[in-house]
Amino acid sequence: MIKEFERLAPRIKGELYFDNSPKHQTRLMAYATDASIYQEKPLAVVLPAEINDIKELIAFATQHKLTLIPRAAGTSLAGQVVGKGIVVDISHKFTSILGVNKEEKWVRVQPGVIRDDLNAYLRPYGLLFGPETSTASRAMIGGMVGNNSCGLHSIVWGAVRDHLLEVNAILSDGSEVVIKVGDHTQGHTGLKGKIYHELNDMLSNEHNQQLIKNSYPKKDVVRRNTGYALDALLQMQPYQADGQPFNLCSLIAGSEGTLAFITEVKLQLLDLPPSQISVVCIHTNSIDEALRANIVALKHKPMASELVDKFIMDFTINHPEYHKNRFFIEGDPAAILMVEFMADTAEASSGQANALINELQALGLGYAYPVLHNKDTVFAWDVRKAGLGLLRNIQGDAQPVNLIEDCAVSPLELPDYVKDLEVVLKKHGVQASYYAHAGAGELHIEPIVNLKTTEGQAAFRGILADTVELIKKYNGSLSGEHGDGRLRGEFIPTVLGSETYELLRKVKYLFDPNNIFNAGKVIDTPKMDTHLRVDTKPVPVTDTIFNFNKNGSILRLAEKCSGSGDCRKTAVTGGLMCPSYMATRQEKDTTRARANVLRQYLSGQETNPFDHEEIKEVMDLCLSCKGCKIECPSSVDVAKMKAEFLQHYYDANGVPMRAKLIGNFTKQMKLASIAPGVYNAIVNNDVARRAMNKLIGFHPDRTMPELAKQTLRSWFKGRKATRSAGKLVYLFCDEFTNYNDVEIGKKAIQLLENLGYQVVIPEHLESGRTYLSKGLVRKAAEIANQNVQLLGDLISKDAPLIGIEPSAVLTFRDEYVDLAKDENLEKALRIAKHTFTIEEFIAQEFTEGRISAEQFSDEKRTVAIHGHCYQKSLSSQSYIQTMLSIPANYEVSLIPSGCCGMAGSFGYEEEHYEVSNKIGELVLFPFVRSQPEEVIIAAAGTSCRHQIKDGTSRKAKHPVEILGEAYLPKD
Repeated sequence: MIKEFERLAPRIKGELYFDNSPKHQTRLMAYATDASIYQEKPLAVVLPAEINDIKELIAFATQHKLTLIPRAAGTSLAGQVVGKGIVVDISHKFTSILGVNKEEKWVRVQPGVIRDDLNAYLRPYGLLFGPETSTASRAMIGGMVGNNSCGLHSIVWGAVRDHLLEVNAILSDGSEVVIKVGDHTQGHTGLKGKIYHELNDMLSNEHNQQLIKNSYPKKDVVRRNTGYALDALLQMQPYQADGQPFNLCSLIAGSEGTLAFITEVKLQLLDLPPSQISVVCIHTNSIDEALRANIVALKHKPMASELVDKFIMDFTINHPEYHKNRFFIEGDPAAILMVEFMADTAEASSGQANALINELQALGLGYAYPVLHNKDTVFAWDVRKAGLGLLRNIQGDAQPVNLIEDCAVSPLELPDYVKDLEVVLKKHGVQASYYAHAGAGELHIEPIVNLKTTEGQAAFRGILADTVELIKKYNGSLSGEHGDGRLRGEFIPTVLGSETYELLRKVKYLFDPNNIFNAGKVIDTPKMDTHLRVDTKPVPVTDTIFNFNKNGSILRLAEKCSGSGDCRKTAVTGGLMCPSYMATRQEKDTTRARANVLRQYLSGQETNPFDHEEIKEVMDLCLSCKGCKIECPSSVDVAKMKAEFLQHYYDANGVPMRAKLIGNFTKQMKLASIAPGVYNAIVNNDVARRAMNKLIGFHPDRTMPELAKQTLRSWFKGRKATRSAGKLVYLFCDEFTNYNDVEIGKKAIQLLENLGYQVVIPEHLESGRTYLSKGLVRKAAEIANQNVQLLGDLISKDAPLIGIEPSAVLTFRDEYVDLAKDENLEKALRIAKHTFTIEEFIAQEFTEGRISAEQFSDEKRTVAIHGHCYQKSLSSQSYIQTMLSIPANYEVSLIPSGCCGMAGSFGYEEEHYEVSNKIGELVLFPFVRSQPEEVIIAAAGTSCRHQIKDGTSRKAKHPVEILGEAYLPKD
C-alpha cells in the first residue's frame, strides 16, 4: 500500500503522510485518537490544499477500496474521526470565510472555519452563527455540520440543521454538487439526480412515511440526531403541505461525513443577541430537584437552562484556572441549574430572573438563587463548558466515559428518565456525573467506569444496552448532538427498528455505493466495545525523577487528556495554550497529540518506553510554556512530561552538545564574566556572532544578550547601602539577572530599599531552569534539593523569597515541589508557599496599605504589559497591572498576547527560529509595532524582552524598572 501512496503523493498539492519514518509515524499516531475513547491508527493522513486533492483521494479510495475519514478539530465524542483509513484533515487549508451578506444574513465558509473565530469576524456586521458547542473555540463548521451541533442556546437558536442553507460537496463518484433549499427531483442528472429521485420514491411511500413517524423520537424531543434525518425531510414540502421548501441539507447535517465530502457551506445568521444578560444560578439539594426546577424555568422562556453537578463543581476547588469561577457558589449544592435571560435593558433581564426566582421559592425548589449579570456570567458558563475536561481530574483508573451522554428525552420527562437511569447505574455498580443541556432534555451523563478491567468493559457495554431500552420507553433520541459514530451506531436498529434501519442503509449506499466515506460510522458500525484506547493488560509502572504521585503516575497524567481540544484554539480566541499549534495549525503540535503519543508508548511493556524518536518529534515544538497546566481543564502538564521524557531519552541516546551548553548556561556566563568585554565584542560583531551561533546550533539572525561588566552579587556585596530596618525580604539572585540583566536587579533592590524593605541576597545556587528546559532533570533535581536545604530555614511568611525573573523564581512554586526528596519536601512546600515574583510582592504590599501612590510620580504614562508565560500560568498578570497602576496617572493595559515565542533557548535554536517568529507575529509583534513611541512596553521575562527587541526593534522594560523610575525620592 505504501507504493500506492507514493504514486498518489505527486498528485496531491496539500500534504500527504503515509510512511513509517519517525516524522510521518508521529503524525499518524497523533491522528489515532479524538475526544472519544476509541483509537485506531490511520493508513495515511492528508491535508488537502484544494478541491482537486479531494477528488484525487475519492478516486484513489474507490480504486483501492479504502475509506476517507473527514476530520476537523477532532473533538467528536463518538469516535467519528478515527479509523483504519485515510484521514482527510480540512482544518489546515480549508479555513476561508468566503463572503457575508449583511442584508440577507448569510455567510459562506469553508469547513475548516472555527465557530468562535467566525463569530469574531461577523461581530462588526451585527450578526452571529447561533449553534455553539462547548468546544466552540476550536470546533469547526464542517464538524458541526457533520454532528448537527446544538450547544448552549439550542432551545432558542436551534441546531446547525436549522441554519444550513446550502452545501457544496463532492459525491462518491467525484462529481461536485450544490445542495440547496428548493431543490427536489427536477433538473438533476448523474448521481445527484439518482439521489433526489430515489429519496423521493422512498419518502413518498406511505408505508415508509408511517414507519419513520412511528420509529423516530416524538416531536417534543428537540435533540434528535439518531441515524439520518429522514424525519426532518418528511416535515418539508411536498410531504407536508405547510412545510418548508425541501432542503436536502437537512440530511447532510448529522450524517457524520458518511454521505458526501463537504467543501463549502452557506449558513443562515442571526442578529447579535440583546446586550443585557442575567443568569440565575439555582442551588439545589439533588439532581431531581434541579430537573424539576428546569421544568419551571422553561415556562419563563429562557435563552438557556444548563445543569452542573457537584462532581464537576468540586473539581474547580483549587484548580489553577477555574477556582476563581466559584465565587457565586453558596454552600455545598448537589447541583446548580444555570438559567439565562437576555433583554435590551438591565431592568428587563433582571425582571425575568426575579420572576423565575419568585416562582421557584413559592414551589420550594432550590435554596439559593444568586444572579450573575453580563461579564460575570462568563465565569459560570466557563465552568459548565469545561465539564468534560474537569471530570478527567478524577483520581485512579475509573474515569468518566462518553457512552450515554448524548441521549435525549422530553424535558418534561427528564426527571423520570434520570430516576430510571440511576437504577441502571446502580445495577452496574457505577456512579455518574450529570451536566449540560437540561432545557433541551439532554443531560450529559458520564458514568465513571474502569475500562482497564474486564468487569469495567462489560459494564461499559451493559450500561449502554440498558439505556437503549430506556430511550425506547421514553421515545427519546439515542444521540442528541454528539452523534452515533462508532459508539452508538450498533444500537440504531434496536432504537429505530430493523425495518427503519434498512431505510438508513439504503440512504448510505445510495449516496456512497462503494462505502468510501467514513465507513463504520452510523451504518454497519463495529461492536461498540472494540478498538478502545485501553485494554486490560497491566502496564508496568515507569520510574520517574519527577514525583507524579498526585496524578498516580506519568501515564495517568497523560491519560487525563480528554481530547476536548482546548489546545486547538487560535490567537483569535486568545490565551496561552498552545503557542506552537497557533503558529503551525498542525495536529501533531497540539497538547493533545503530545499527551496521546506519550500515552501510547507508556502503555507498552518496554523497559524504557521513552526511547522513541516519535515522542521526541511530537515534543519538539513544545515551548514548555505551562499553558496546558492552567488552560487545559484536565491540567495535563505537558511541559513536566516533556522534561521527564527528555531525561530518559538522553539516558538511552546521549545528551546533545547543544543541550549541555544551554543547561550549563550559568557556568558559561561565570567563565565569560572574567572578561565580559571580550564576550560582548563577539556577540556585538555580526560576523563573529553568526559564526558562533552556527557553531552552537542557533539561528544566525538571532542576536545574543550581553554580559554586564559586574555581576549583581558582586555589586551587592561591594556597595555601600543604607540598610533599612523594615521588613526583611530575601532576593533570589537568578542566573539571568546576575549576569545579563544586572541593571534590572540593581533597580529592583534600590526600589525595595527605597520603599523601606531590608533586602538580603542569601546563599543559593542557580535556579536550575536551564537544565529543566533541556530535560536535564537529574541535574535540576540536584540543584533544587540543595537550594531547598540552603533556603529552607530562612524563608517564612515574615521573610519571603522574592524573584525578578519569573521563569527562575516560579520554579520554586512548581517543579521544586515535585523534585524534592522526601526529607526535603516539607521545606520545599514551605518555600513554595512564601515565594513570590517581585510584582506579586509589591502588588500585595500595596493592597495591604504598606505602599502608597503618594510615593510615586503623578505624571501621565501609558504602559502595555506582555506577561511572561509562567506569570500567566503559575501566577497572574493582574499583579503586574496592579503594581504598575500604583502611580496615580499610569494608564496600564494587558497586551492580549500568549507566548512571545522565545521560551528560553527555543527561539534561538536554528530549527525553531521560524516558528518562534510566527508565534510572535500572532499578536505580540503587531501590537507592539502599532504602539506610539511614548507607550512603554513592559515584559518581566528576559526572553520576552529579547524577543520583542529582535522582532520589533522596540525595547521592553521590566515592570520593576518602570515602577522604580516613577519613585519619588524623599526630600
